[in-house]
Amino acid sequence: VQLVESGGGLVQAGGSLRLSCAASGSTFSINAMGWYRQAPGKQRELVAAITTGGGSTNYADSVKGRFTISRDNVKNMMYLQMNSLKPEDTAVYYCNARTSWRGYWGQGTQVTVSP
Repeated sequence: VQLVESGGGLVQAGGSLRLSCAASGSTFSINAMGWYRQAPGKQRELVAAITTGGGSTNYADSVKGRFTISRDNVKNMMYLQMNSLKPEDTAVYYCNARTSWRGYWGQGTQVTVSP
């Protein structure tokens, strides 16, 4: 499984961005996908996750009500709509896909939110 993120950038506080993750390869084996982020000097943390079949989602408390995760199984795409962005959302955002035997990571996309 290969994952490629896009859509990061610089935005002012209160603005919006939409991240995309394109999956290729053995996508049929993916059970769940998610977005993680890592800010400088901090550990990587889960932002949002979504299952393949049922579309069940979960979010970090810090982004609930502001971020929305979705996926298009036909196009093998996953998205993260980020609204009401805050400076503390600044981080590298990573796409993650899990199969029955391992997880896969994209290269990451930088999101910077200015005050």
